[in-house]
Amino acid sequence: MSKKTIGQIIKEIRSSKGITATHMAKNLGYKAVSSYLRLENGDSTISLEKAKMIADLLNVDVNDFFNQNLRISRKNRTA
Repeated sequence: MSKKTIGQIIKEIRSSKGITATHMAKNLGYKAVSSYLRLENGDSTISLEKAKMIADLLNVDVNDFFNQNLRISRKNRTA
């Protein structure tokens, strides 16, 4: 199992909650959805402040974006 990027984790959470990229972009103040999608696709970096804003919109803890990789790393060590 490989580590996921924060953008991939955000996209998975967003999709699982039925929230569109358009909704995210609009609520984060982006003029274009493509600008938001750059975050999810890893083409743009995500600041901690932006990660917190995204977590609030998704109604999750910002640590959820990082803990998934920690769980994967721990599984690989015990496997």
